Amino acid sequence: MNASLSSANQVSNSYQLVYFIGKVFIIAYKEPTQQLEEVLKKEGFHCEILRQEHQPEYQTYSRSYLCLMNHSRAWEKAIQENKPTLIVEADFVPVVGLGKLPLPFNPNQQNVGISWIYTCASQVYSVSDEGSAEGFSVSTVAYIVTPLAAKNLIELAEEIRVKSGTDTYSSWDSDIDKFLRVKSLKNYIPFRNYGEHGGLPNLEHYKNGLSKTHRADVLYGKLAFKPFYACEERGGKENFVTARIQARLKGIARLLLGKFLRIPVIKGSTVPRRLISFAIRRQLSFHL
Repeated sequence: MNASLSSANQVSNSYQLVYFIGKVFIIAYKEPTQQLEEVLKKEGFHCEILRQEHQPEYQTYSRSYLCLMNHSRAWEKAIQENKPTLIVEADFVPVVGLGKLPLPFNPNQQNVGISWIYTCASQVYSVSDEGSAEGFSVSTVAYIVTPLAAKNLIELAEEIRVKSGTDTYSSWDSDIDKFLRVKSLKNYIPFRNYGEHGGLPNLEHYKNGLSKTHRADVLYGKLAFKPFYACEERGGKENFVTARIQARLKGIARLLLGKFLRIPVIKGSTVPRRLISFAIRRQLSFHL
């Protein structure tokens, strides 16, 4: 790991991601995945594409439920793995050197649930002595799941199917943290994002009162390739720079407004300085 990464990151430990991940599942529908797959393989990961095939009965399904179905399929496979599984959606754009970045939690810990490597609306709850940050995020663009957590998430998917149905919009990704914590599992967030959400605005989110776009507030480094939202026909480099500046400013604003690290969390912590240091240091980056 290069000096800039090791000095900026006291997170987790020196465990490199590539050595502690069993498989990478790339979830896709019709999106191209070749570029993402090539980067992940170059980083040393073993990848498998899980591409959903459209069925006539899916006509009435909400996009959110179809997305849940895709992830459920990956969870079913993750249960069979001996190591944690990395699950990424087709529009994830990793940073250069992803495989050498640290696992965001202690691999010897038995009660790990999910660890996001791309975060949205994230919060930090606590930071361990070794630097692992327990926390919350929505969005399933890119995350690590343990076999135990995957088994529990299958239960969540069935619960949502029964309660909400297949045709109704559900922000199920915002329930993952709470659901797993009820099962006594701990969830983690990275010091900085291991990649970017390269996709276009989600109109279904927007119609249901949520933001239609989300980007990584702060990245570990340079992206391995250009996000789809920054392709030439969509504004190219200018659009990319604008989007990344807006994301960075939003992340800083969330920090200053106490949304990333909430005041009650600081007051209830036995190591408040550690929490504050983590929250501030993660934004001290020159990378867009």
